[in-house]
Amino acid sequence: MTFRRLAIFFAGMSLLLGSMAISAAAEPEIVFDQVRVFDGQSSELSEPTRVLVRGNRIAAIGPDIEAGPEAQIIDGGGNTLMPGLIDVHVHLTFSSMSIAEMMAPDLTPQMALEASARAAEAMLLRGFTAVRDLGGPIWELKAGISAGQLKGPRIWPSGAMVSQTAGHGDLRMPHERSRRFFGEPSRAELLGATFIADGRAEVLTAVRENLRFGASQIKLMAGGGISSEYDPIDVTQYTFDEMRAAVEAAEDWGTYVTVHAYTPRAIRRAIEAGVRVIDHGQLLDEETMKLLVEHDVWLSLQVLRADSPDMDPLRRIKRQPIIANQPRVWEMARDMGVKLAWGTDFLFEPALNHEQNQYILLLREWFTPAEILRLVTHDNAQLLALSGLRSPYQGRLGVVAEDALADLLLVRGNPLEDLALIADPDNNFLVIMKDGRIYKDVHAEN
Repeated sequence: MTFRRLAIFFAGMSLLLGSMAISAAAEPEIVFDQVRVFDGQSSELSEPTRVLVRGNRIAAIGPDIEAGPEAQIIDGGGNTLMPGLIDVHVHLTFSSMSIAEMMAPDLTPQMALEASARAAEAMLLRGFTAVRDLGGPIWELKAGISAGQLKGPRIWPSGAMVSQTAGHGDLRMPHERSRRFFGEPSRAELLGATFIADGRAEVLTAVRENLRFGASQIKLMAGGGISSEYDPIDVTQYTFDEMRAAVEAAEDWGTYVTVHAYTPRAIRRAIEAGVRVIDHGQLLDEETMKLLVEHDVWLSLQVLRADSPDMDPLRRIKRQPIIANQPRVWEMARDMGVKLAWGTDFLFEPALNHEQNQYILLLREWFTPAEILRLVTHDNAQLLALSGLRSPYQGRLGVVAEDALADLLLVRGNPLEDLALIADPDNNFLVIMKDGRIYKDVHAEN
C-alpha cells in the first residue's frame, strides 16, 4: 500500500471513528431520580438513588451519577423502579378474538393482525414489556412492533404450533379432511395457526419452516388439551421419534422445544426426547417432578381460574381435573426446587386480557411478594434466554443492573409491601419504558 493510500485509509478511519463517537455521545439520556430500585432479585428495595438510561440500556446506577446537559430527568419521588413484567405463555392472536370471530368465514389475516395489534399495545400499557408467544399467526405483528409501526412488548415467537393429526393443535373444522389424504391444507394452517405434521419427516419440515421465519423456540403438542374438541386430556401425542426429531432440528439452530403437556406420561416422554421446557403440567406427580429437577427442565406454569363468563361448556368440563390438581403442583414445584416460570395462556376470551396483572396476585397462595416479583421478571427472563442466538433481542432482561436492556416500570409505592399495586397499572404505573423508549409517563401527561 502506497503512502498516499495509507494516508487516505487512516483519514477515513479517523472520520469513521469520529462519527461513531459523535453518534455514541448523541444517544439520548434519561435519568430516573430519587427512585427505590427492585433489581429483579433482591427481597428489599434500594435506598433512594438514580438510574441513568443511555440509548436502550441502563448505563449507571448510583446516588451521584451525572448525565449530559440534554438528559431528561424523571422525578421518581421515592417510588419503585423495577424491571418490566414478563409473561412467558401468551397467544397474542388467539387471545384477541373469540372462538366465533376466529371461525367466522370472512376472517382475513389483516383482521387478525389488527385485533392482535390492539391487544399487544394494551399489553405493553399494562407493563408487560416482553412475552413468549406460544403459537399462532405472529410474524407480521412482531415485524410491525420491531419496525416501530405498531406498539407492543418484545415478542419471542414460536410461529405455528406443531401438532400431530388429532393432536391439540389439529384445529380443523368438522368438514375439513386430512391434508395428507385429500390434499387440501386446513384453514387454520393457511392462517399460520398450526402445522399438522405426522412422522419424522413432516415434523422436521414444520419445525424448520418456523425457524426459517424467525421462531425463537418451537412449540410442540405432546398431549391432550382443554381448548380443543377432539383430543382428550389423557392422551399422549407424538411418538418418541417424532418428538426427538423436533428437538434435534431446534438444537441444530441453537434453540429448544417446549411442549404442551399435562400428564406424567406425556411429560416423561418429552423429557426423554430432550425437551427443555414443559408448558402446563398441572397433572404432574411427584416422581415425574423429580425428573424435571434431575434433567434441568423448566416448568412453565399458569394459575387457572375455575370459570369465566364466556367459556365454552366443553372446555369447562375438561378443565376440572386440572383446576383441582394445580395447587398441589405449584406446592411441589416450589418445594422441590423446579425451575419455574409463569404465564397466563389466555385463549379466545378477549375480556380476560384486562385481568393479566390480576392473575399475578393469584400466586400469593404459594409465594411471597418478593418471590412473585422475581418470578415475573428475573426468572421469566432466564427462560427467555434459553433461545440463545435465536433470541430476537440480545441483552439482559428482567433486572435493573448496569448494561441491562432498559425495560423499566416506575411503580407508585412499594409493591414488595403491597403486591396489589401491580394489579392496577392504569393508576400505579407512572412510567412504562421498553428498550429505552417511554410509552407512558404520567409526569408528561399532567
